[in-house]
Amino acid sequence: MARADGQRTHRVALIEGDGIGPELVAGALAVLEAAQARVGGFRVELERLEGGAGLYRREGRNLSEQSLQTVRESDALLKGPTGLPDVRRPDGTEAGSLGGVLRTGLDVYANVRPVKLLPGVESALKLRPGDVDYVIVRENTEGLYLSRGKGVGNEQAMADTLMVTRTGTERVARFAFDLARKRSGAPSDGVRRVTCVDKSNVLASYAFFRRVFDEVGEEYPDVEKQHLYGDAAAQALVMRPSTFDVLVMENFLGDVLSDLGGGTVGGIGLCPSANAGDGRAYFEPIHGSAPDIAGQDRANPISQILATAMMLDYLGEAEASEAVWRAVWRALETGALRIGANGQPDGGTRRAAQAVAEAVGAA
Repeated sequence: MARADGQRTHRVALIEGDGIGPELVAGALAVLEAAQARVGGFRVELERLEGGAGLYRREGRNLSEQSLQTVRESDALLKGPTGLPDVRRPDGTEAGSLGGVLRTGLDVYANVRPVKLLPGVESALKLRPGDVDYVIVRENTEGLYLSRGKGVGNEQAMADTLMVTRTGTERVARFAFDLARKRSGAPSDGVRRVTCVDKSNVLASYAFFRRVFDEVGEEYPDVEKQHLYGDAAAQALVMRPSTFDVLVMENFLGDVLSDLGGGTVGGIGLCPSANAGDGRAYFEPIHGSAPDIAGQDRANPISQILATAMMLDYLGEAEASEAVWRAVWRALETGALRIGANGQPDGGTRRAAQAVAEAVGAA
């Protein structure tokens, strides 16, 4: 949409979240303002909504239907981490997390999680910045997590169902292959490849996922296809991460392996994510709300800042998105922003966001 002054306008819903969420979002918005000023030609108009554990405590729901409809009508949603460990449903599951209601309510079937080793960050691996640069595409609406809130059982046993459908697998596999075509390939050899991660040697649902992946892969002769079992992938992501480009997998496996990937690049506080479907998307860090450090100006805002960069790219503001990515890289590379061994930024959350905003403006 264009305003009367000719600027492109993007309507973005905003949920600050719980715990450290408001602090992270405040830092990301400061960087967003810097990007708008630096690039020009567009404006993001925010509509603040409430959602998460705080709302559940008061009203017994983590997001209102009206707010969900506002998200549906927006160009995108930017959210901080939601949920608190002590806010639970009667069945014992976490009540404040918005993953279930947003992913199914918006039908955002691809959870896109870039894993990149940035400069100035201590990694558990002996690698250089840029040696790790892959994306995990996690199927977002079915798999084991489709059973959220639907487990059956009694005091002696509980069962959750893992569901894999042809439609769900086809669309997430196609998303992964399309993404690989836009990237530059794996750092080690520059080859565009998509790795299907499953446990097809054990479960029929995963064997079905692999079969459908192979069928979709035939449409992409220019992209290399690869298969790995989930346990083998866990080892390979540590021992040879530079050989990976795009990986696609079922919901639960994607949740686990993306955190493993985050552990190899300095922690999940550096990892953003997008939840994308056909015409709708929302953007957030992959980590939780860390209530133990909430309000203490200690949280690392990089994941939230990079999630904002992903949102800008989705909105068609590629130049602004790239400016934010470059600013994070530059701030870390020059030492203007330093991440301690505990994963927290030297000088605090606000100072870290300021360093990135200044790097955007200096570009």
